[in-house]
Amino acid sequence: MNWNGITVGYALSGSHCTFAEVMPQIKRFVDAGAKVVPIVSNTIMTTDTRFGSSEDWQTQLKAITGNEIISTIVQAEPLGPSKLLDVLVIAPCTGNTTSRLANAITDSAVLMAAKAQMRNGRPLVLAISTNDGLGLNAANIAKLLVAKHIYFVPYGQDNPVQKPNSLVARMDLIMETCEAALQGKQLQPLLVERYQ
Repeated sequence: MNWNGITVGYALSGSHCTFAEVMPQIKRFVDAGAKVVPIVSNTIMTTDTRFGSSEDWQTQLKAITGNEIISTIVQAEPLGPSKLLDVLVIAPCTGNTTSRLANAITDSAVLMAAKAQMRNGRPLVLAISTNDGLGLNAANIAKLLVAKHIYFVPYGQDNPVQKPNSLVARMDLIMETCEAALQGKQLQPLLVERYQ
């Protein structure tokens, strides 16, 4: 697929352990010629963890995309009227973000961007990373699976013995899922083996 002239919204919610895995995927879009608009939840702007500091992640995002980060609801709101994004991917998409999206709660820049994308009938791609995907969040994932214009990066159990409810997407399939979503298709198979 030719990504030149395509604008990708790349949103990250607070699964900090997954950030190192998704940064190369953001670079794939840039290297392919897409314009990438970074969008983040509040936790990325404010929280340092053992997986890296807030400042480091922000610096990486700006360096890879060459664009300023959208981090507030006010900054994200114009994405709807402007119809800026051809495709929006939330990766990682936490259980918290999944549950809010499934229940129409808009309390972060990431969720405002998602709401704007759905308003415009354009593809929204979710790469879930949640410890309760087969627990209480299973109902929310199910609601989103049948929603129009929402597509999932193929996912599976990442640690079925120690965390039997945990589901994580194959982050290396983000670009391929977005390509399919832009054609109105769900990349298959949806359920994949995630652990080795």
